[in-house]
Amino acid sequence: MASFTTTDGRTLAYRLAGSGPTLVCHPGGPGFSSRYFGDFAGLGDHFTLAMLNPRGTEGSDRPSDPRAYATEDYVADLEELRAHLGLERMLLLGHSHGGVVAQAYAVRYPERVERLVLASTLARFQAEQEGAMTAAIESKSGEPWYEDAKAATEAEQAGDWGTDEELAGLVLRELPFYFASYGERERAYVETLDGEIPVGDALKLFNAEVFTSFDLRPELPGITAPTLVITGEEDFICGPACARDLTEGVPGAELTLLPDCGHFVFVEQPERFAAEVAGFLA
Repeated sequence: MASFTTTDGRTLAYRLAGSGPTLVCHPGGPGFSSRYFGDFAGLGDHFTLAMLNPRGTEGSDRPSDPRAYATEDYVADLEELRAHLGLERMLLLGHSHGGVVAQAYAVRYPERVERLVLASTLARFQAEQEGAMTAAIESKSGEPWYEDAKAATEAEQAGDWGTDEELAGLVLRELPFYFASYGERERAYVETLDGEIPVGDALKLFNAEVFTSFDLRPELPGITAPTLVITGEEDFICGPACARDLTEGVPGAELTLLPDCGHFVFVEQPERFAAEVAGFLA
């Protein structure tokens, strides 16, 4: 773990792994650290991974303002990390909410992004995706974990928790929906996340005020970096409909849909994910 001090005096932490050209990676949530990247499908064999722990997550200070978790706040921290790493231009990957941040960053600082990977993310939450999400959840109704995971999902989205520790418990219970198939490998992966304490303020702000209303599509033509959009075909929350939004909006964007794969593309299809990302960035 490494860290630095931001211009406003906060500590931001990040993980470094691997060797080769630096690939800056922003995780999702919002409110989660880079812990869930794990070894990130072995991308460290090709790149030095600089995996940011966003504000408030492991090793990174929480801002004094509990509402300072807007997209522009995350963009500002990402720019601070770039400057700290001494990168004139950077290879940038954003996953899930991290992809929202990466889009906004690439619009705000187009000259700072050499190549961009948008993984399992979205520019808006549209009606088509909402319908797909409902259908995907119901398709799991025969699973033994279904009722508990559905109750946890509803509670999380409604902000029905008190402490961050209570939120952590809900997240672990709802995660089966995030996979195309919840088998032994996926269960073992989820177990590695036990103990992660997310930032409840960040997620509550996003769910209540951002998720259902934000729309970055008008800004996407401002992205000038070559862009790869990579998404699981069975991602229940940022699926193919969201990926099409991105490829239609970002000039020249390439689209890769991974079969038999949900939201965690680097867990369910690690070899294909790593090959697609490494090939594109090379």
